[in-house]
Amino acid sequence: MDNANDLLFSFRQHLKAHGRSPATVDLYAEQAGLFLQKVAVGDIRQVTKSHIEAYIEGLYRHKTDKGKSYTIGTICTKVRAIKRLFEYLEASNRVFIDPAESIREPQKDKSLPRHVLTRKEMEKILDQPNLALMTGIRDRAILEVFYSTGIRLRELCALTVFDADLQGGLLRVNKGKGQKDRVVPMGRHAVKAVREYIAKARPRLTKKNRKTRRLFVNRYGNPVTSQVVSLMIRTFARQARLKKRVTAHTFRHTFATDLVKNGADIVAVQRMLGHADLKSTQQYIRALGLDIKAVHAKTHPREKDKTARVTVKPQIERIKGRYERNAL
Repeated sequence: MDNANDLLFSFRQHLKAHGRSPATVDLYAEQAGLFLQKVAVGDIRQVTKSHIEAYIEGLYRHKTDKGKSYTIGTICTKVRAIKRLFEYLEASNRVFIDPAESIREPQKDKSLPRHVLTRKEMEKILDQPNLALMTGIRDRAILEVFYSTGIRLRELCALTVFDADLQGGLLRVNKGKGQKDRVVPMGRHAVKAVREYIAKARPRLTKKNRKTRRLFVNRYGNPVTSQVVSLMIRTFARQARLKKRVTAHTFRHTFATDLVKNGADIVAVQRMLGHADLKSTQQYIRALGLDIKAVHAKTHPREKDKTARVTVKPQIERIKGRYERNAL
């Protein structure tokens, strides 16, 4: 039987072959490795459902170096990695029965989006980049793209110059979450900022690296990293004196919340965000506390009918007399 390292290597190859992102491959392989190290069995076929349940129970009791417990989201990720591992092992005939098949992920709390920015707060942070600098022009374009499209941090860093259709006001997102491609609208402010960046700043930033095709680059012409963009956003939030914790995902939450608040179709928002499940998008409805009954009354065609309703008053006396005659 393969040892743990061989299993994890083949597991990695399996995940890559199924189009999982590099981050997902690393995460699942790492968590699967921690599980195998904890159960410490000589043969993977000796792992039972009881081993997995005991491991999960230990996750709830675990404390980090700072004395904090794992969040439900973290435990879900660890359990999901174990389930994907044994699904692969069963499919490849390395185990005969999947011991994790009946294991269920913990129920996540239906948490609402936090740290959504108001319009005034968003304007403050958008005004922070110094447009007298080439990097400032780039940073302004990055912020405008985040707010206009709601794309994820990793998706922004992976954009190429061929993904921005400035004439049509569209942005192509390649291999987003779940390795899915999508096209999202880009508003006029974002288009203007990106056009100015491409015309004025990017040629100078890529002076020493003309071969790069990434849209957003650093001062050396290399692609910007997620760490650099995250630090940039935190810096601008601090300069704008915002008391909220602002990240790239804050722009995504604010983008979706503003669309829903202004009457956007929830399915359209789902497609723009790249959510596989509509339930992920519906959190923005709950966050706004929308009155579903009021929405129904306002939008259903039958409820919008202004025709006066005729109230039918039953003729009680006639009905009463008929029953009295039948009783005789």
